[in-house]
Amino acid sequence: MAMETLETHRCFGGTQGVYRHASDATGTAMAFSVFVPPQAADGRVPVLWFLSGLTCTWENATTKAGFQRTAAEHGLIVVCPDTSPRGLNLPGEHDAYDFGSGAGFYLDATAEPWAANYRMERYVAEELPALLAAEFPADMARQAISGHSMGGHGALTLALKRPGQWRSVSAFAPIVAPSQVPWGQKAFTGYLGPDTTAWQAHDACALIAAGGRLPELLVDQGTDDPWLETQLRPQLLERACAAAGIPLTLRRQPGYDHNYYFVSTFMGDHVAWHAERLRG
Repeated sequence: MAMETLETHRCFGGTQGVYRHASDATGTAMAFSVFVPPQAADGRVPVLWFLSGLTCTWENATTKAGFQRTAAEHGLIVVCPDTSPRGLNLPGEHDAYDFGSGAGFYLDATAEPWAANYRMERYVAEELPALLAAEFPADMARQAISGHSMGGHGALTLALKRPGQWRSVSAFAPIVAPSQVPWGQKAFTGYLGPDTTAWQAHDACALIAAGGRLPELLVDQGTDDPWLETQLRPQLLERACAAAGIPLTLRRQPGYDHNYYFVSTFMGDHVAWHAERLRG
């Protein structure tokens, strides 16, 4: 299946679209959204990827994060992929919110029955960028990446593993050390198997400790997030970055929780921050 346009809407002088294609990485049809700013009428423009969290699709950030106004002002394409393959109905795939459908964790699974289709790292980092370059006015030499919760984990780990692909990295309430918290331990056991050494390649704090580096990092975290101490533990990222000399701006936002009201409040800051680093 060639790329299919599902819908397009005029938005802040640009176009917000939803598209679908047949993915070689996942073996399924995959939908995603792309916002193209008005500046793209004059040539290729930089790209900001936004990776969503558990239970989400492309739609959550597209309709709730409120990035379009600021992206239009700064001339950024914004891409929102899905969070897992769809339509497989593997055994147990839909039984829990934190594993399987909507919970691909932005890695390539190696354990059965997930290995054949749950290849979200390859999809987000390789296949979808190639499609974007072919079908949209995207300057692929100027890319940034961000994400929320599980998507924050994805943004951090993909950028750490692929130096140079993204010029700037940010996150909202990311899972910074999945090997040490229940969400990550459950996902990694299922997708990668019980050998915890294999998990380290998908853990931001472990990657930093092993020598992974980012030029700098912006993270927002709500102080009233119900998952703060059980699943997110931003202090671990703070320690890892300090030990590695990675400049980290960790903004603890009083009274904010984990949902898209929080994300939308600070999304404009992140878009502007990335735009500054993507100029030139």
